[in-house]
Amino acid sequence: MQAALEQARLGLAAGEVPIGAVLVIEGRIVARGYNQPIASVDPTAHAEILVLREAARVVGNYRLTEASVYVTVEPCLMCVGAFVHARVREVVYGATEPKTGALVSTVRGPDLPGLNHRFAVTGGVLEAECRELIQQFFREKRGA
Repeated sequence: MQAALEQARLGLAAGEVPIGAVLVIEGRIVARGYNQPIASVDPTAHAEILVLREAARVVGNYRLTEASVYVTVEPCLMCVGAFVHARVREVVYGATEPKTGALVSTVRGPDLPGLNHRFAVTGGVLEAECRELIQQFFREKRGA
């Protein structure tokens, strides 16, 4: 999760919502990323999507069955869907996201009927640090 936090800090420095992610296979970081929808003019350029894309290129397969994704903030429903399609093994997140989080907060995405893949979920890893970074961003944005 420390590596995901480093990515989130890069996002913060770039003026993006500071969410970072890393994708790990067999104990090795295969891909790193942070939110980039503003800079890339791409609403799908979430940290999670970027690490899935990069890892698929590195591995040479869109199915990432041995992958664990570490992300600083609970993913949205789009990202949960991408995890299902990529067949990731596990998602580990830091802070919950009460407005758009789709693992435990607004919807339990992995439990939706009809999905053809399930993955393990672990939350609350370095939660305070992850939450503080995102709150700092919004405090600064709002001038509070």
